[in-house]
Amino acid sequence: MTRWDRGPADGRIYSDGWRTPGGGVQEVRSPGDGGLIGRTGLADDADVDRAGARAVSAQAAWARTSYKERSGVLTRAADALRDIRQDAEHVLVRESGSLPAKAAHEVGKAIDELEEAARLVTLSQGDVLPVEDPSTLGIARRIPVGVVGVISPWNAPLMLAIRSVAPAIALGNAVIVKPDVKTAFSGGALIAEIFARAGLPDGLLHILPGGPATGEAVVRSPHTDVIAFTGSSAAGRRVGEVAGGLLKRVILELGGNNALVVMADADLDLAVASGIGGAFRHQGQICMATGRHLVHESVADEYVERLASAAAAMRLGDPLVAGTTLGPLITAGQAERVQGIVDAAVADGARVAQGGTHDGAFYAPTVLDDVAADNAAFRNEIFGPVAPVTRFATEEEALELANASDYGLSAAIHTRDIARGLGFASRLRAGMVALNGQTIYDAAHIPMGGLGASGNGGRHGGHWNLDEFTYWQWVTVPTISG
Repeated sequence: MTRWDRGPADGRIYSDGWRTPGGGVQEVRSPGDGGLIGRTGLADDADVDRAGARAVSAQAAWARTSYKERSGVLTRAADALRDIRQDAEHVLVRESGSLPAKAAHEVGKAIDELEEAARLVTLSQGDVLPVEDPSTLGIARRIPVGVVGVISPWNAPLMLAIRSVAPAIALGNAVIVKPDVKTAFSGGALIAEIFARAGLPDGLLHILPGGPATGEAVVRSPHTDVIAFTGSSAAGRRVGEVAGGLLKRVILELGGNNALVVMADADLDLAVASGIGGAFRHQGQICMATGRHLVHESVADEYVERLASAAAAMRLGDPLVAGTTLGPLITAGQAERVQGIVDAAVADGARVAQGGTHDGAFYAPTVLDDVAADNAAFRNEIFGPVAPVTRFATEEEALELANASDYGLSAAIHTRDIARGLGFASRLRAGMVALNGQTIYDAAHIPMGGLGASGNGGRHGGHWNLDEFTYWQWVTVPTISG
């Protein structure tokens, strides 16, 4: 295990090495203790333009390299991340307010993504198709798209950037990453570090932290061919609007207001454990978090009581302090936003069974009962440690409630009747469904994504990455018959 020296990244951007940015610098501070982590450089339009032009020139040669060379870079990047994972996890805790266990899980997931991308290059890259003239060979083959712009969020900054960066590079593309400035080290500088150690040729990876203007410059750049955006639905609509006007392919992985459905015959121990993990993991700041707990009226009282008891037992504090089980939200402003939704929920008729208060960025784990379908806590993606419980009487009512959302990312169903659960899942409007599990579940090889306000149907993971980061080219080749 070696150390990661963040010094070269201080106040700089990564574009053919670390360089002085045109947009100035900004401090990065920990939401846990307010301490200074470092300074990130801020990219301006000129930085984006220069990076784009350089990426185009570097990508042409990279697309012609052997699949073994590209696979080797991804494998070495995974090894490099393992080598500095202790420092990587520490920075994730400090920057994003992650508990150490969440940071360790995120680094592990990022390693999985790198290794899965290394395997991606050996999958079939095309098809042989019949041509009317039997002396002609017809090939449909996959070609790298060119330059991929990756705009990544702060909640799982390393993994959610790597999820696009790794397959894009593996498939022969260059990448420009615009990480959130709040997590510019774990979501940007760390990625530059591991790929530099892996021997990725210069010009193929650019890390340009910045705000919305920088992100829009990446989308508008004449050099980017595909945009992979992960973030809020509101920001995703803007990205889709701009990219659509430029006829660019865009992959949108957006928010979620995910339903966990607890049937009358559910294993309540398992359902409560899933509800706790789904609502409170990483303070609820996960797109797949359980935003709506739909519970059959016959077991709802016990479910609420047990959820509230678990919330009351949690220890809220700085993730670096031993014994902490719930960390801060990313900013005090985010906690104020969550408080506004909870206050509106109570005004709409919900009852606070536990929590409902905050101190700065620290929001108490909260359980709301009697949340109706027109309640603010039912309608909104809260993105905080809040578990709103809505009761239902029949399976059809549960289905109607589960589908009563613009979002369509993930869902979970708890029932002892698996056939019933599968039938219910087939009628759910969700990209991912877990039976007797949590709404939060992901892996590097599965088709991750949603629909509606949760995304435009694009999928990250496994061979589905081929559809996002390559395009089809039809080639015909005359052959000489004997």
